[in-house]
Amino acid sequence: MIGARSATVRRVDALSLIATEPAKAALFLDVDGVLAPIVARPEDARVPTETRDVLRRLAGRYGLVACVTGRPTGVARKIVGVEELTYVGEHGLELEPDANGWVGRIHGFAADVPWPDVEVKPLSVAFHYRTAPDHDVARAELEPVAAAALDLGFRSRWGRMVLEVLPPVNASKGTAVRRLLETSGLRRALYAGDDTTDLDGFAALDGLDAAVRVAVVSAEGPSELGERADVLVGSPDVFRELLERL
Repeated sequence: MIGARSATVRRVDALSLIATEPAKAALFLDVDGVLAPIVARPEDARVPTETRDVLRRLAGRYGLVACVTGRPTGVARKIVGVEELTYVGEHGLELEPDANGWVGRIHGFAADVPWPDVEVKPLSVAFHYRTAPDHDVARAELEPVAAAALDLGFRSRWGRMVLEVLPPVNASKGTAVRRLLETSGLRRALYAGDDTTDLDGFAALDGLDAAVRVAVVSAEGPSELGERADVLVGSPDVFRELLERL
C-alpha cells in the first residue's frame, strides 16, 4: 500500500473495463469498514454524506450496485441511506429460507450468554467485544461460547472484534453475490470488503469476464484479504475516492 491516502492497484485493465461500460457491470460493497468507518458501537455507524452522493450517482450508471453485508437489510439501509441500491443482509442468510428454522434456537442460545454487547439479528446473533478493556481477554472469554454454539449444531465465525453465531446453512457473501450475478446476467464486477467474510465475495467473482477485488486493509483484517485483492486501499475515505473514479 502506498500511504494511507493512496490506493495500490495490481490490475487496472479489469477496472478500466468495468468503468468504461458501467451498464454491463456490478458493484458489490460491504458496509462496515468499507462504506462506513468502523466505530466503537455498531449502532452508531453511518455512511458519510459524500459517500452517499457517490453511491446515488453510481446506482444510476451501473447495471447493479449492491450492499452485501452482515447487517440485516433494514439496518444496512439506515446506515447507508441510499434507497436506490440493492441490499442483501446477514451474509446472504436472507436469501436462504432454511435459515428461518434455526432462529428460535439461536436467539435462545444468545439469551443464556452473559455478554454485555450482544447484537440480536433476525437470523443470527453477534457478540461484540470492541469496547472491552482487553480485546485478547475478551476473545478468550468468547472461545467457549463459540465451542458451545458448534456443539449445538450452529455455525460460529470470527470477524473484526466480533463472534457471530449463525444457522448451519450454506449461505455467505459469496452465495449472495453469485445469486445476484445469475439474476442480473452481468459478467463484470467489483467487490470491496475488509474482513474474513469478504473472501467468499472475492471468490464469487472467479470466472467473470472482468473482476476487481478491493481490500480495505487494516491491522484487524485478515492478511489473506490483501493477498487476494487486486486493489488495496487504507480506509473508507480512500475507497470513496476510488468510487469517484467509476
